[in-house]
Amino acid sequence: MSEIVASKKETSTAYILWVVSFFGIAGLHRLYLGRIGSGLLWLFTGGLCGIGTLVDAFLMQGMVDETNQGQSGF
Repeated sequence: MSEIVASKKETSTAYILWVVSFFGIAGLHRLYLGRIGSGLLWLFTGGLCGIGTLVDAFLMQGMVDETNQGQSGF
C-alpha cells in the first residue's frame, strides 16, 4: 500500500508564479497551491481582469499557510 505524501508549498515559488500573471498567464500560483477552481477562473479571466491578481499579493502568505495545513480553499 503506497501513501501519497503532500509536499510543503513554498511562498517564494507561489510569488514567482504570481509574477508570471503579469506576462499573460494568470492563476498559476493558485493552481500550484491546489486551488483548482479559482486557478482556472483566474486563468480564463486574466486574474479577474487583473484585480484578483493584485489582491492575491496580499493574500498569498495566508493561502500558502492554509495549503500547508491541509485547508485548501476555493
